[in-house]
Amino acid sequence: MSFLLTETDPDDPMWNRRGALYVPSGQGPTVWAADDVYTIKATGAQTNGNIGFVEATVPAGGGPVPHAHTEEDETFYVLDGELEFVDGDHEFTAVTGDFIHVPKGIRHGFRNKRIHAARLLFIYTPPGLEQLMLDHSTPARPGEAPPPIDDDMGARAEQVIRQSKTIMLP
Repeated sequence: MSFLLTETDPDDPMWNRRGALYVPSGQGPTVWAADDVYTIKATGAQTNGNIGFVEATVPAGGGPVPHAHTEEDETFYVLDGELEFVDGDHEFTAVTGDFIHVPKGIRHGFRNKRIHAARLLFIYTPPGLEQLMLDHSTPARPGEAPPPIDDDMGARAEQVIRQSKTIMLP
C-alpha cells in the first residue's frame, strides 16, 4: 500500500542525495571523563547545531555529582543497568529502558550503585557540552579502565564546568 499523495519521480536528484550521519557501533571518539567512559556519537557541528549525542559507560560507583546546566537540556536513555538519579530534591532508580529528560536549570546527577557497569545515552539540546568533553578529556585507551582522577584531570574538568556554565551543587 502506498500513501503517495502527489506524483513523485523517484529518480529526481532531490530524493537521491545523501546527508545522513552514520556512526557504526563501537565507533566515535571515546574519552575518559572522570570515572566514566564517553563515546561521542554526534557533535553539534555534525548535526547542524541540533543535538549532541553521547554513549556513556558508567562503572560501579561512577557518575557525576549533582549539578545544573544553565545552557542546555539533557536527556538520558538507560541502555543497560541501574542508576540512582537525583532530580532536584528527589531521588529515583532508573533501569534499562527508562527515559529521563532534565530541563536546563534543574539539579540532577546519577550514581551507579551496582557492581556492573551501566550504559546510557545522553542527548544535549542545544549541543556543545559533548564538544567540550572531547576538547578537555583524556582519550580513552581500549581495554583500560579510566585512571584515578589526578590534578590534570581535575583541571580539565574545571575547564568544562566553567566553559559550559554548569553549576556544581551539593
